[in-house]
Amino acid sequence: MPADYRAPLTDMQFVVTELCAFDQVAALPGQGDLEPSLAEAVLSEAARFSQEVLSPLNVVGDQSGAQVDAQGEVRCAPGFKQAYSQFVEAGWNGLSCSVEHSGQGLPQLVAAAVNEMWNASCMSFALCPMLTAGAIHALERHGSETQKRLYLPKMVSGEWAGTMNLTEPQAGSDLAAVATKAWPLNKPGPSGEPGYCIHGTKIYITYGNHDLTENIIHLVLARLPDAPEGVKGISLFVVPKQLVTATGDLGEANDLKTVSLEHKLGIHASPTAVMSYGEASGAVGYLVGEPHRGLEYMFTMMNDARLQVGIQGLAIADRAYQQALAYAHERVQGKVLAQTQTRPIAYHPDVCRLLGQMKSRIDAMRALSYEAAAMLDLAAHCPDPSQAAAYQSRGDFLIPIVKAWCTESSIELTSMAVQVHGGMGYVEDTGAAQHFRDARITTIYEGTTAIQANDFLGRKLARDKGSEAKKLLSEVQETARQLAGHEHKDCQAMGAVLLKASAVLQESIDASLEALQTQQSVGAFMGSVPLVMLSGFVLGGWMMGRAALVAYNKKDQAPFYECKLQSASFYCQQVLLPQLGLVHAVKAGQQAYDQACAFTQV
Repeated sequence: MPADYRAPLTDMQFVVTELCAFDQVAALPGQGDLEPSLAEAVLSEAARFSQEVLSPLNVVGDQSGAQVDAQGEVRCAPGFKQAYSQFVEAGWNGLSCSVEHSGQGLPQLVAAAVNEMWNASCMSFALCPMLTAGAIHALERHGSETQKRLYLPKMVSGEWAGTMNLTEPQAGSDLAAVATKAWPLNKPGPSGEPGYCIHGTKIYITYGNHDLTENIIHLVLARLPDAPEGVKGISLFVVPKQLVTATGDLGEANDLKTVSLEHKLGIHASPTAVMSYGEASGAVGYLVGEPHRGLEYMFTMMNDARLQVGIQGLAIADRAYQQALAYAHERVQGKVLAQTQTRPIAYHPDVCRLLGQMKSRIDAMRALSYEAAAMLDLAAHCPDPSQAAAYQSRGDFLIPIVKAWCTESSIELTSMAVQVHGGMGYVEDTGAAQHFRDARITTIYEGTTAIQANDFLGRKLARDKGSEAKKLLSEVQETARQLAGHEHKDCQAMGAVLLKASAVLQESIDASLEALQTQQSVGAFMGSVPLVMLSGFVLGGWMMGRAALVAYNKKDQAPFYECKLQSASFYCQQVLLPQLGLVHAVKAGQQAYDQACAFTQV
């Protein structure tokens, strides 16, 4: 049977309160009560909820999935509705939301750890509050005062859910091809705001319909009659499943329906819907912000979602690791080399290698993901505008790396977990296969790995000609120098690897930018995925180096710190060092593109 999930609280608390910028975040306006003890209490209670309430749903949801009934309504897997009610009653949905809308106002740094627990315990369940959180952030930033008043309180509480509706059958990731139409109505809608008629079809809508909440607030991209072509002609609309009156009460059903649910490789309990708007009288929607700026507004939601999907990759990898670790220490097979007594397979060299790869990489992924979350906290609330802008630049730089690197790593690490199980990993009864299947979507939705890599190169690096990258790599080099000059030999070795890694990454960035400047953009983007992956491995090493410096000073206080030192050393030597060869793929450029085209054409 699948192993139960246990939140790695010690490591989470270490990263939140000792490694990332916790003191700086706690000093921000509105965070007067934030102390390590409060963060630890929140994480401990979240761990209990994830373990006792959500984790048991993981296998049930995978086996049962979501279903559409005869009336076209979606019914979630057994136990989901009851668990969601408990989730809302406990106040988890509004954890990091503004207190202005009855949220708890806790920082993203703390929420990142909590969200990791939700996704590790039951990723299919966690997708519903994740999408709602993104919709909340978009309306907080760009919605009218009426929209905020009518929708945000119940979305923050979790009484209502939210979605984003981007993709269409003919468009895919090319949002310039969005064809859903919107035109003004002659009278205001029930809310009193000017109404618009929405007509079109959207696909791949996560939690597009379900029975967890009494209303679902869809954010839909559509084109007004005077819209210019391309992405500059897209507007954003609020389209509620149930129309809402000016007093906040539920009105009549809106003209939208679930055409079908997709049959997917994984995350079976998450209803991925084909949504049709306006087939009968016309769906009523309300314009968010200004016309034709919908994609800009939606990026508020997408940017948050990309960080959260990166955390999903981390979460599912850790769940798979726990599964593999438990099995490896239970399974006894064959004689362990250089051992006289019978030992579990965890002591076989290659199984030990796999477990070491998984654990050290998960540690690095967790640290870099939480670091990105902390930067967003500092950017949002720092009272100094110039400092806030610097933090935002750092957060924006890290998000495509976290999303691409953590999700791609999750596929590799969940595959390793299957390998640890041997033939039993290929059998659904052990649960290892589910993690592998669930992880596969993370590199695709909220922007594929290529989209993240193109954003990283084409926007984050090219716009400032690598300035933010140089700032960050100077910090990496400073950490490396501290390690290289350390009294501990393992720290010295880590410092040497990290110095080499920072130089290799800078060389790769310089080569990519030079290719862009010399009009060899095809070659530059041919290497963009290797570049973003190399960035993840190097910055993961930076976080592990920082962790080693903290852990060394406390290694006599608890065994955890000695383990953290060993994990950091293993990562630098066995994970980071072999990955530096990615520089060759980054620099291969136009030649590699021409060669690949030559032998892959049909």
